[in-house]
Amino acid sequence: MKILEQLKRSFAITKKDLSIYYLKGSVIIQGLLIPGFVFISFIFRREMPIDSIIPGLLGMALFFTVSAITPVITPWETRMRTFERLVSSPIYLWTIILGDIVASVLFGLFVVSFIMLAGILLLGVEIISFPLILGTIVAAFCFSSLGTLISAPPADKPSDIMLIASLIKFPLIFISGVFVPITEMGKLKILSFFSPLTYYTDLARYSMQGISLLSPFVNILILFIFTILLFLFSLIWHHKSLDKRF
Repeated sequence: MKILEQLKRSFAITKKDLSIYYLKGSVIIQGLLIPGFVFISFIFRREMPIDSIIPGLLGMALFFTVSAITPVITPWETRMRTFERLVSSPIYLWTIILGDIVASVLFGLFVVSFIMLAGILLLGVEIISFPLILGTIVAAFCFSSLGTLISAPPADKPSDIMLIASLIKFPLIFISGVFVPITEMGKLKILSFFSPLTYYTDLARYSMQGISLLSPFVNILILFIFTILLFLFSLIWHHKSLDKRF
């Protein structure tokens, strides 16, 4: 019953985050416009089949959208003193973090499912739907957990955390097979296995092109492992930095 009660409170945090932080200009810019312009500049005047372009674009859209706001929720609330009120209430820290993650996941899945996947179908790209749907859900939790981990340093300025987020997210994109298939990355191929985005992009390529480096089940399993590890590391780091926020 105690866990169920905490989950209800976590859902209340989810609703609060969705009503306050999402559908704002900064989220739209970081979550949709930046990855869109980066990808367009890469494929401009290149003769590439549409089914080889969409997996990378889908991966970038989900990665940027889901991780656009979670890194800055905690710094914002630390600065506004609302985070202090949350942790002093009868609610666990994991409950707060989970609420932030679920809000980010719901927003990211909404964008991907109603915009990206609809666009894919309109373009006539055939997809193997079930692995992609399941993998998208798991990847959304994974990328959101990464965002909460980035927010763990005890800062009260969102700009400081956004700088850290940019330094982490952009290198992950370039080593994840988004622009170039992993099999063509040469020595950088080893680095790609340290990025969770690699496995989602590989899964998307399988779902649309029928080719992949790893099997769909392995990609989803590794994404799930990344999710658990990132959530645990995020929780541990938030615990350690909690006293420094006040």
